Amino acid sequence: MLEKVRVIFTIPELRRKIGLTIFLLAVFRIGSQIPLPMIDQLKLQEMFAQQGNGGVSDLLQQVSVFSASALNQITIFGLGIMPYISASIIFQLLGTVWKPLEELQKEGETGRKKINEYTRYATVALCIVQSYFYLATMAGVGEDGNSIVNQAFWTSSDPANLDKSLYWGWAIVAVAIMTCGTVFLMWLGEQIDEFGIGNGISLLIMAGILAQMPGALLELLYNAKPELTNFATGEIGIEHIVVLAVVFVAVITGVVFIMQGQRKIPMQSAKHVRGRRVYGGTRQFLPLRINQAGVMPIIFASSLLLFPQFVFQALGRYTNWAVFNSLAEVFARGQSFLYVACYIALIYFFCYFWTAITFNPKDVSENLKNFGSFIPGYRPGRRTEEYLEKVMVRITYVGAGFLALVAIIPTIVSAELGVSPQVASFYGGTGLLIAVSVAFDLVQKIDSHLVMRNYKGLIEG
Repeated sequence: MLEKVRVIFTIPELRRKIGLTIFLLAVFRIGSQIPLPMIDQLKLQEMFAQQGNGGVSDLLQQVSVFSASALNQITIFGLGIMPYISASIIFQLLGTVWKPLEELQKEGETGRKKINEYTRYATVALCIVQSYFYLATMAGVGEDGNSIVNQAFWTSSDPANLDKSLYWGWAIVAVAIMTCGTVFLMWLGEQIDEFGIGNGISLLIMAGILAQMPGALLELLYNAKPELTNFATGEIGIEHIVVLAVVFVAVITGVVFIMQGQRKIPMQSAKHVRGRRVYGGTRQFLPLRINQAGVMPIIFASSLLLFPQFVFQALGRYTNWAVFNSLAEVFARGQSFLYVACYIALIYFFCYFWTAITFNPKDVSENLKNFGSFIPGYRPGRRTEEYLEKVMVRITYVGAGFLALVAIIPTIVSAELGVSPQVASFYGGTGLLIAVSVAFDLVQKIDSHLVMRNYKGLIEG
């Protein structure tokens, strides 16, 4: 492996691409630590400490995982890349139901560029809306004048004499800065795509996830004891560290196995006789991924389940009815059987929903027919379409079960081994799936450069 790494940096073009990618990721991480002007960071930390877990804190933490952002820190990159991801998902969904956009997708490179242009415009609009409501919620001036915006900014500490024009001036500037921050991240991702290596947007998200790993590891080691302890006491001892290490390796192995798993459908190409030569007639395979939906079902399911707790907490606060507080506790993250059951059910639902959007058996059947290929034992056309749909339903069930297992592993690890949710989050869930899938994509991109120059790839023996 060390020899393969050495070979990577002996190729000038590959070395230059990797160096540029690392530099741009460093720019992203530096910008993620620059706060917005006039934000009192001490008050911001106190506010999140008072809220604890649940409600807005869980929502911001969940969104931060897959948006390459730090919503609990109001920085210039506070929104991360989430508006661009949202815009991309919106246009991908619209492409399946809106005829003009569907026709635009079929125009090839020209259509793709046009859709990317529309996506950028939608990203700017979403940035303005999201940053305004985010700042209005997190940094707005309340009736008591208690705001995380630095009080030295106001002309008076008396809430009745606050100059609202100064606040609105700051809000406009802050919204513009956060919007420009997201657009800049979008530009960084495109530069990595064009001049670096790997998928730029995915690498930004992975960098945001991996940046939390040192803090989680230090927290685990700080709370651990260099001795054997009783599992029932909740203390973290040597046996906990060993179990956590074994579980981490096992989970990573399982994630890699399923993410790379495929159901290969045998295909036969028709024979064509031209003159005295016979073309075609070869056997090939149509690979169908077991986890066709990727990480999207976990993202949708976990985000959707945050709202019931948030809504019930708000209703309980304003009505003082005990039933709403009880429902809020029921929907607390990983605290009840009902929450876990709803989580698994939503993952299965979104797995089938997202697979139905991204994989169209009818289109695949038509493409096979147009290229003169067929699946042995099934007539081209409707029979092939029905067969592909049946196979996809079955393997999606397995993929959804895997996603559900990976999604609840952090809850099990946190409850049974007594580690914090921040540490347990690296044993499953959205962050782990994103990190593994992006790492594999990066390795494949590097392998393509090595193989092109007659070197062995990183994952070859």
